[in-house]
Amino acid sequence: MIETKKLHAKIQTGKGDKTYYVINFLILVFLTLIVVYPLYFLIIASFSDSNLVTSGEVLLIPKGITFEGYKRLIEDKTIWVGYLNTIFYTFFGTLFSLILTIPAGWGLSRPNIPYKKFLMWLFIIPMFFGGGLIPFYIVVSKLGMVNTRWALIIPSALSVWNVFMCKAYFESNLPAEILEAGRIDGAGELYLFVKFVMPLSKPIIAVIALYCAVGQWNNYFGALVFLTKSELFPLQLILRDILIMEDTSAVMGGGGGATFQEQVKLANQIKYTSIIVSSLPIILAYPFFQKYFNQGILVGSLKS
Repeated sequence: MIETKKLHAKIQTGKGDKTYYVINFLILVFLTLIVVYPLYFLIIASFSDSNLVTSGEVLLIPKGITFEGYKRLIEDKTIWVGYLNTIFYTFFGTLFSLILTIPAGWGLSRPNIPYKKFLMWLFIIPMFFGGGLIPFYIVVSKLGMVNTRWALIIPSALSVWNVFMCKAYFESNLPAEILEAGRIDGAGELYLFVKFVMPLSKPIIAVIALYCAVGQWNNYFGALVFLTKSELFPLQLILRDILIMEDTSAVMGGGGGATFQEQVKLANQIKYTSIIVSSLPIILAYPFFQKYFNQGILVGSLKS
């Protein structure tokens, strides 16, 4: 028995296997660097001298350290208004999306639902064909949601792709025996959904929540189309306005006595700083959801 295990170990660690593992390791390291280095560069560029960044002298370590870009953003009160608005849109937008998406996916996953094929087509057709921006705006306007917080929450609440992900997960990962046992004990469909389905669906719920949260956090176009009141602007739109103002100030030579070069320098640094400010919360939140991705996406979307 021991000799068999030793022989099996030798077979597994043969020359071909070692070569395969080394090549695999090198490829993974290369791909990791491709992903990680741009993020690292943004971080060091955000507090480096923008002239050195532009000239290509900042590659691995920060040079000419300055926090003027962060100072400029922090001193702007509209940044904090944008943060609060974005947190509001992200929290309630994600919550509303989950309330719609999870039950819709569960309903479509049930084999005995009436008119299932018809309902599937009702979801599939809007997924591939839309009415266009102008009809979309008219609908939102007629509903009285323009220049309200609802304009960034309700129109984007339901993603058909997310619904189908939930449907596939429910069909693949919820044992029919558990549900049948609950029905034999007298449990209704609502009780089964709340007490059995929801606790077993934490992976897909976490994945959908992260997708919706990232979409809401980065929602720029919706705010640009439906909002004109600055007090309702999300962070992304406020950062856009700050960048435009800084670039315009640099081009026009304004800025409280600062030279043209200083204005251009500050505008360039704010570009990197604004990316960090807008992306950091999502980057910090991602590790808490990562453990659910294998179950939520790979299992839920690939199994049939």
